[in-house]
Amino acid sequence: MSNRVVCREASHAGSWYSASGSQLNAQLEGWLSQAQSTIRPARAIIAPHAGYTYCGACAAHAYKQVDPSITRRVFILGPSHHVPLSRCALSPADVYRTPLYDLRIDQKVYADLWKTGLFERMSMQTDEDEHSIEMHLPYTAKAMESHKDEFSIVPVLVGALSESKEQEYGKLLSKYLADPSNLFIISSDFCHWGQRFRYTYYDDSQGEIYRSIEHLDKMGMGIIEQLDPMSFTNYLKKYRNTICGRHPIGVLLNAVAELRKSGLEMNFSFLNYAQSSQCRNWQDSSVSYAAGALIVH
Repeated sequence: MSNRVVCREASHAGSWYSASGSQLNAQLEGWLSQAQSTIRPARAIIAPHAGYTYCGACAAHAYKQVDPSITRRVFILGPSHHVPLSRCALSPADVYRTPLYDLRIDQKVYADLWKTGLFERMSMQTDEDEHSIEMHLPYTAKAMESHKDEFSIVPVLVGALSESKEQEYGKLLSKYLADPSNLFIISSDFCHWGQRFRYTYYDDSQGEIYRSIEHLDKMGMGIIEQLDPMSFTNYLKKYRNTICGRHPIGVLLNAVAELRKSGLEMNFSFLNYAQSSQCRNWQDSSVSYAAGALIVH
């Protein structure tokens, strides 16, 4: 067996975000300086995964709640955009590169997850093509920089899970969520609206299209804040809102439900909401972003 370290390159650097470490660092610092740390320390956050020019400012509101002094492991759950996947998958890499510094995958946790038989191994091609996990790496590196040699990451690519699978993975990951030294990052954008997304839901009682989109998203965000996986599933069935990280969110909600059974008290609050543009007519399109954090009492 070779001891060669397998690295996943920062494949979206230079397009979705800056490939220059100093420029990226300055941008992240700028966005974080505009956000308040109101509900630290977060045990989990929901944050978007679009290009940083679109959602960097929004994501900062979630990352500002991270406490690097207690966090030793960062789980990153991102949806699969390019490959059909009905389960969850683990990375073939040892290290994830970022323009700031390299992040080390926790191979011990990976071995424990692998042993359950519930995970597939994604190819490096799949890993490097996918942006839903990568877009959280520079922010993770920035939020954790004061303890950069003291933490590892656990990237998990989440497939199009059935309700029962969301429950199964939620149960499995709940023991990790119970540990205050773990942070969960749930990667999701909100409504993808427009003909190019084949989604044009419109409630004219809300006025302009972008207001209808905001109303729909905030209804979903309110349901997530209730931390009830069944209500979130029903909301998605009813409105078909194109929340691309709905399965990672579903896994988190099921993990929380599992821990609440044992009396653990938790609260989730959204802190910011944004849209890539304001849709006013049927030719327009937009993607929505939301940032929030879960705290354990």
